Amino acid sequence: MRLPVEALRSRARMRFRLVEDNAALLADMAGAIAGEILAANQLGRPARLILPVGPVRQYAMLVEITNRERISWRNVWVFQMDEFLDWQGRPISCEDPLSFTGYLQRELFAGIEAGLRMPAGQHIVPHPFRIDSFSETLERVGGADCCFGGIGYHGHVAFNEPLISRWNRITAEQMKSSLTRVVALGDDSIVVQSIHSAGGNSHAIPPMAVTCGMRDILAARKIRLYCAAGERHRAIFRIAVAGEPTPDYPVTLLQGHADAEVVTDNGTAMPVAVGLW
Repeated sequence: MRLPVEALRSRARMRFRLVEDNAALLADMAGAIAGEILAANQLGRPARLILPVGPVRQYAMLVEITNRERISWRNVWVFQMDEFLDWQGRPISCEDPLSFTGYLQRELFAGIEAGLRMPAGQHIVPHPFRIDSFSETLERVGGADCCFGGIGYHGHVAFNEPLISRWNRITAEQMKSSLTRVVALGDDSIVVQSIHSAGGNSHAIPPMAVTCGMRDILAARKIRLYCAAGERHRAIFRIAVAGEPTPDYPVTLLQGHADAEVVTDNGTAMPVAVGLW
């Protein structure tokens, strides 16, 4: 936690790249997504992307790039990482202000000019009642070219959270081979989500989610993870790139991937200071 950045780089088990600040980080993410689509269009093949809702502010930039550069999404497949479920394990409404599906529909797809938009059927969302359809569709269209994502407080990618239980443990291999599934959110995820999305009102956060599994993420040809939460991301950034692989921090299980990279800003990469302020 206290290593200077260059010493951390020499110890890193996964490649990382630093940008100047949070604005540059989000612009980098938007540009990288646009670049994947543009490259696929130039090769005349589909662009198959796993995309997160978190971080989110890059999507306004992506819409602007798409419309300005006239980048067609007609042959894009978007595989949404995850979605909240209510206490009965049912999807929340797209009109709910916390719906990931609704957010992408409003803030990303609707902002793209009509002639450039992808068909609605190419937005694939994991569903608790059709649990295998996400992976089956991803396989049918040729697998993910790139998985973009954030990293959760406890190292989850999508809602692949560590299994914290006095009764059960899973191995690293079990987590790496995990499939699309319904999960009960950990207390830390609910608290962090409430701070970012509900003014600290943890009761407003849905208690469950459906998530794509680590197997589909690890099968992506590229993985690009963005630590965009500033001070809160300092520790998990260092664990992600240099920590021992463990299912207790699922992001560490991506370290052996052939083309994985974590991107953050200079401030977030600073050594972790412990003390009262």
